[in-house]
Amino acid sequence: MSVERIFDELGHFKKFQICLYFAAVFQAISCGIHYLASVFLVQKPSFVCVPPGNITDVLYGNLTGTSLEDVLPFFKPAIGPLVVRTAEGRQWELGACQRSERMNPADFTYEMLVNRTTELCQGNSLYVFDNSEVYGSIVTDWHLVCDREWLAKLCQPTFMLGVLVGALVFGDIADRVGRRRILMFTSLCQFVFGISVALAGNYFLFIVLRFLLAMVSSGYLVVVFVYVTEFTGNKVRTWTSMHVHAAFAVGIMIVAITGYLVRTWWIYQIILSTCTTPFLFFCWKFPETPFYLMAKGKLQETQDLLDSIARFNGLKPGVLRAEALLEPEEPLLEKDVERQGKLSILNLFGTWRMACRTLTVWAVWFIGSLGYYVFSLGSVNLGGNQYINLFLAGAVEVPSYIIGCYAMDRVGRKRTCAPALLLAGIACMLIIVVPNDIEVLAVILSMTGKFAIAIAFGLIYLYTCELYPTVIRSLAVGSGSMMCRVGSVVAPFCVYLADIWQYLPQLIVGILAFIIGLLTLGLPETLGEPLTSTMEEAEALGRKKSLETKKDPEEGVNLNQIR
Repeated sequence: MSVERIFDELGHFKKFQICLYFAAVFQAISCGIHYLASVFLVQKPSFVCVPPGNITDVLYGNLTGTSLEDVLPFFKPAIGPLVVRTAEGRQWELGACQRSERMNPADFTYEMLVNRTTELCQGNSLYVFDNSEVYGSIVTDWHLVCDREWLAKLCQPTFMLGVLVGALVFGDIADRVGRRRILMFTSLCQFVFGISVALAGNYFLFIVLRFLLAMVSSGYLVVVFVYVTEFTGNKVRTWTSMHVHAAFAVGIMIVAITGYLVRTWWIYQIILSTCTTPFLFFCWKFPETPFYLMAKGKLQETQDLLDSIARFNGLKPGVLRAEALLEPEEPLLEKDVERQGKLSILNLFGTWRMACRTLTVWAVWFIGSLGYYVFSLGSVNLGGNQYINLFLAGAVEVPSYIIGCYAMDRVGRKRTCAPALLLAGIACMLIIVVPNDIEVLAVILSMTGKFAIAIAFGLIYLYTCELYPTVIRSLAVGSGSMMCRVGSVVAPFCVYLADIWQYLPQLIVGILAFIIGLLTLGLPETLGEPLTSTMEEAEALGRKKSLETKKDPEEGVNLNQIR
């Protein structure tokens, strides 16, 4: 089947595709929003246990005040406790999770006394939080501190678990019921679950709703990559695929701006959930992709779609016939249509060639996510304004995607992905030999590694789409995204290994990135190749090029020079 002829006849990225692309990518902003929203949802401001009685005086180093609110913005538990005096004359040393009463104090000074009794703080009424920057988060509302702090830390892992499940589930369903239905369903659910999270009355309902929100957000992000890929020609497919990531980065920047302007978590969540609601008013007009319709043997619906694209692009409808897109030996794709109901993740491992391809692709997804989060979580604290830092974290992704796009279209997918991983691996491993007194060099190497990982991670979406046929393309991207989420779950545990040796996390990432970079050299190149529709066509990628080179060495040399 030569469905790629659609773009040669109707345009690779004309008016119809442009409108459809930007509409679909617009909703991808919400995915970036919900993925990063927890940064401010679970903010933990400074807090201390409160003593019984009314406080009249507060000491903290050289600072004095008449209430805890006067001093709490400057409180750091590692430096020392707050010392307070109550109206009854009792003196207390207040820490984050415990308080100590001074026994028979002579004077009210900040000097720590040995003669005191200490007790742990337990219960929702025993903490006071600093409200100077954070007016309200789930931590302050539900007192998720001290012995309940693990509940706050569980917020992001459960969300990432939902992302993992959603990537696999919706990727599979999209190959069965179509891309359009999944895009509409997940978009509506993102809005409904996003608002519901803000209205959750207790922690456990909050976690459940966030898990569901993660599933549908992940489902949309997985399917939209496939959707825009199947509506754009190979001349622009690199840019259209990579810039879905840019929309995700815009979502991160929106989180930073909203977090700065709104400091109450449920209002913040509602605003974030309504940012992309205009999409709900026109997503129902989205058509199904021609690749999916042809793979299902729906010729009449395909013809109607081709005519609509032609009219919208200012061309004469009816010139391109759906029947002409079929191969003569399989006029209605009976074999593929019959196999649709039997397709599963096992089809990714149907032959040794496909199994090796799938394992390599999964490894790239995994190291892309693991490397990104290890660099982010294990880097030196940037300091300064946390909102500006998060905004820049989203903005800095854009240059890597631009450079990645140029490289992918000029030297190829494989020749961009493999060197990027190798560069990341070398940069990571070089960090371990940098002297401790040359921090600038360590930062440069760290940013080089992160930049390179971002390029590889950005292109693997498109590369995966091009390496697999229509019948399992969404499933391939979904399973790859699942491996990505595994990497994001493993990353914090990898960072904890710094307690054993400072550079052990970077060394692990460096070794894995270098090995996977070498394995990536064995993948077929897909630059300039049409999207495949059957398993046989997908398996022939690279092998057909190799056979042609063997048959005509001179022609092979010319082809390589062109690339």
